[in-house]
Amino acid sequence: MPVYEFYCPTCAVKFEKLRPMSAADAPVSCAAGHAGARRLISVFAVGARPGEEAVMSPTGGGCCGGGACACGR
Repeated sequence: MPVYEFYCPTCAVKFEKLRPMSAADAPVSCAAGHAGARRLISVFAVGARPGEEAVMSPTGGGCCGGGACACGR
């Protein structure tokens, strides 16, 4: 089951919930019981080994159209 991030506008707190994908958009309450928390779009970090540079490439598809090849464009 994935972990989703939520934000409660009443208490201004971000929190996480472990939920099945089928319930990702179902209503959720914060720990204080406030209804109306909304799901956030989560970001994740990309790391590299020590001495290497982390390279972020755009996603997409096809050669030179979004990082699917190694041509460097």
